[in-house]
Amino acid sequence: MTLKQIVDKVKDSNSKADLKKLESAYDFAYKAHKGQMRKNGEPYIEHSMNTAFTLAEIRADLDIVVAGLLHDVPEDTTYTLEDVEKLFGKDIALMVEGITKLSKIKYRGIERYVESLRKMFIAMANDPRVILIKFADRLHNLRTLDALPPDKQKRIALETLEIYAPIAGLLGIWRLKWQMEDICFKYLYPGEYKKLEYKYEVEKKVERRRFIQKVKGVLSLELRKAKIEHEITGRFKHLYSIYKKMQVKDRKFDEIYDVFALRLVVPTVEDCYKALGIIHAIWKPLIGRFKDYISVPKPNGYRSLHTTVIGPEGKATEFQIRTKEMNEEALYGIAAHWYYKQHGSEFSPAKQMRWIKELLDLQRNTKDSHDFINQAKFDVFRNRIFVLTPKGDVYDLPEGSTPIDFAYAVHTDVGNQCVGVLVDDKMAALDTKLKNGNVVEIIIDKNRRGPNHEWLSFVRTHKAKNKIKQFARRSPLENLKRFIPGMK
Repeated sequence: MTLKQIVDKVKDSNSKADLKKLESAYDFAYKAHKGQMRKNGEPYIEHSMNTAFTLAEIRADLDIVVAGLLHDVPEDTTYTLEDVEKLFGKDIALMVEGITKLSKIKYRGIERYVESLRKMFIAMANDPRVILIKFADRLHNLRTLDALPPDKQKRIALETLEIYAPIAGLLGIWRLKWQMEDICFKYLYPGEYKKLEYKYEVEKKVERRRFIQKVKGVLSLELRKAKIEHEITGRFKHLYSIYKKMQVKDRKFDEIYDVFALRLVVPTVEDCYKALGIIHAIWKPLIGRFKDYISVPKPNGYRSLHTTVIGPEGKATEFQIRTKEMNEEALYGIAAHWYYKQHGSEFSPAKQMRWIKELLDLQRNTKDSHDFINQAKFDVFRNRIFVLTPKGDVYDLPEGSTPIDFAYAVHTDVGNQCVGVLVDDKMAALDTKLKNGNVVEIIIDKNRRGPNHEWLSFVRTHKAKNKIKQFARRSPLENLKRFIPGMK
């Protein structure tokens, strides 16, 4: 890795970046780490530079890239955080300080580990830029895992797969999420990894390229007729995602692989819908396999049209249709979002996604660290679904949520007074697991005294559990006062 590579990558996303600051940071980091070596035999500065380069790749702001170069200086050298602040300003020093705190998280028994993770989540929620640097730092550490003993390799891989990769997904940084997952897969399940790698990279590579060229030829001709500028690429399927689908759906590789995936990038939102119409005119769409994440974006801001059609040779073919901006946001997540929406403005954690608020609420309301980690894994790190009210308001919930979880997401009183539910205009049980896109109407009875304590056996979200428990803890007299007007 060279400084020029980092500079060029920064210039790709910001031609007006203050490159002197970047060069000064490199000189300072090089001087600070001089003589230090990593366990794989490389000079330590290589790690700092790879971290910075990854941040530049995901279009992170210049100050984040600079903080990436400096992230190990206070902990591993004779220079202090005060030195960093004096030379590069308070904001960069705060990010470096956040990374320094996170770097102290080590596995030293489950008791201390869960408390450390709790601290990490809160630090990250306060300033998500810190976790971007941690991702880049962790990715390079994963790439050099060969230098560590097998027990450490597995510990780091498992921790990354359970904690860091899901957070990357929440932030929408799929580029880093996929890379981390595939490396972890290699170390945790080496046998399965090698089998899939051979099937996907050796057996299916030629077939994949031939099929994609065939689809591109047909579609490009029609898009040119419609005068729509476009770029079509084959979408790489990541080995760990294939492996997960095989496990969850109990299917063989050929059954999972039987869907070819392409990505279509066009100039405008209007072009996205025009291109969708053209694709559906050429090939028959599969019912139930269309998703409009442009009209209703995912909680992490992801936008795209998804459709699956019966393509050439009768093969199922997936398309993701999006603009260039959407594509970069899909790959680089919150970093690209900052670039497009907040470039040049002051960073504000308050502008971040709803899950950060959920994490902070969870921190305030959960005293036990084990409970915090377990609930965070469900409430925050699980896949999310979109559920709509009859008026079209959208709520995002963790996968596996029930109508009661939805009711409490709408309002505490809606949850407390719930007596029934309509899911897609049909009566449903209160413990029904909701699905993406369900329209949910909660039936309430204003005379109802409160939630049923038995709901605790099936509700999944922290908010629903907490509200039901709060009501149960009230004395009978307090509960009566809520429902008898004028009672003191």
